[in-house]
Amino acid sequence: MKERIFTVRNKAGIHCRPSSVILNTINKEFPYHKFTVETSDGQNTELNSILTLISLGLTVGSKAILRAEGPDEEKAIQRIGDLFEYEFDFPPR
Repeated sequence: MKERIFTVRNKAGIHCRPSSVILNTINKEFPYHKFTVETSDGQNTELNSILTLISLGLTVGSKAILRAEGPDEEKAIQRIGDLFEYEFDFPPR
């Protein structure tokens, strides 16, 4: 298992659209991995749906721990962790 601490940089936090991008990337690129997020207030959730991700209430500046289990964990933790730290701008300018 690999883990990474990330800080949310998206101004609106992790809402529907960023959640969709993160979950779609997990499903397409890392279907045989298990991802969990542990927030600073102790919530520990498996990333298996957009609703579970949104329910974490990650706002700009939130820090959390991302954990990945599965083949090629290093690549998986890097890719998904980068998405949590990405500044999404919807719609793109």
